[in-house]
Amino acid sequence: MKQEVAICWLRRDLRLHDHTALYHALCSGLSVVPVFIFDTAILDQLDDPEDRRVAFIHQTVHSLKLELQQKGADLEVYYGRPHEVFSDLNKKYKIGALYYNHDYDPYALRRDAAILHLFTSLDIPVYTYKDHVVFEKNEVVKDDGTAYQVFTPYSKKWKQQLHDASLKEYDLQNRFSYFFKQQPVTMPTLDEMGFVGKPFEFPDWRIDESLIRRYKEQRDYPAMNGTSKLSVHLRFGTISIRGLVRSSLSLNETFLNELIWRDFYHMILWQFPHVGDGKSFKKEYDWIVWRNDEEAFHKWCAGQTGYPIVDAGMRELNATGFMHNRVRMITASFLCKHLLIDWRWGEAYFAKKLLDYDLAANNGGWQWAAGSGCDAAPYFRIFNPYLQTQKFDARNEYIQKWVPEFQSPSYPRPIVEHDYARKRCLDVYSAALKPSN
Repeated sequence: MKQEVAICWLRRDLRLHDHTALYHALCSGLSVVPVFIFDTAILDQLDDPEDRRVAFIHQTVHSLKLELQQKGADLEVYYGRPHEVFSDLNKKYKIGALYYNHDYDPYALRRDAAILHLFTSLDIPVYTYKDHVVFEKNEVVKDDGTAYQVFTPYSKKWKQQLHDASLKEYDLQNRFSYFFKQQPVTMPTLDEMGFVGKPFEFPDWRIDESLIRRYKEQRDYPAMNGTSKLSVHLRFGTISIRGLVRSSLSLNETFLNELIWRDFYHMILWQFPHVGDGKSFKKEYDWIVWRNDEEAFHKWCAGQTGYPIVDAGMRELNATGFMHNRVRMITASFLCKHLLIDWRWGEAYFAKKLLDYDLAANNGGWQWAAGSGCDAAPYFRIFNPYLQTQKFDARNEYIQKWVPEFQSPSYPRPIVEHDYARKRCLDVYSAALKPSN
């Protein structure tokens, strides 16, 4: 007779500490089988066999397996479609319940609805929880119940609503005996899934308190080690957002505000789902007539625009999967406003390259740069790459690292002249946004 178990489905919450769904599963009275699925619906869309995100996930999942194996348990790892994997698991085990944490991306919502339908048809209860953010969906709204569209009042309400229960730590240490005891099981290799793992040093997940204390003063200077680089760990849940907020409350309010921006963009994606379907938040911005010059776009992607700060950012992204946040704003503004290329092209390129890619934040950042988003920079705010360089990389240290030839004859001339590009952008935007539209 098969033993009855609870399945805890790990997704973007790859840790064994302060984990909401896992905690509740371990409190269920059933032995818990943790499961991770390399979802082919997602992996099949990736065209780079060396995609660092897959390597990061694989490395992290392998570490979790080893940690559980040391306790006589294991993390079961599958490669396939979740619906098919769970159908097979229901034959392997007598599943008493399924536990998982919320995911807010459009594909994830469709996937989870299908899994809920499957388990409902099998008469198996499903329990889901908030874990990826502090406040989700419609938990922080205006007094009249409508959604915020501007960050500052949202952040004030967010802080007003914050209390100890919001940041509760789910302590699993005394509950590890409730994991299902089993012999180690193999997991698919990167090669078996069509990927290759090249040696790559991922950012540390540990919180550097001294860096966070200096965050406000240093965060805008890309040559400095002034940002936490924790975004990839937040993206895949290798650290707890609640734990990070608990730490930042006493360390730096500017850093805390960046974490609130993360909640804000996830709220926007939930409340205004059209932004996740390729639409402008401000729908009138879909009237803009983009130039969409493919040659110019490829030069932007390759870091060959003739604007050193832009090229440095793009080369850093291509080489490491990371780009400093200040430079993300500069490169995004340049694509949309200097080159008049649709922000969706840039959003898609970042989605392919960023190790910390998160749809809500990536979309929010790109629409901010284009002027089409909630609480966005006004369309007539056009970053001057030269002034941005003078202000944030005055000694050209960041540029020198990534564009060492920038002062040599081999470096390309600017792809477009700044003053001309600025005027052209203002003309195109104002024509698209005139009241008749």
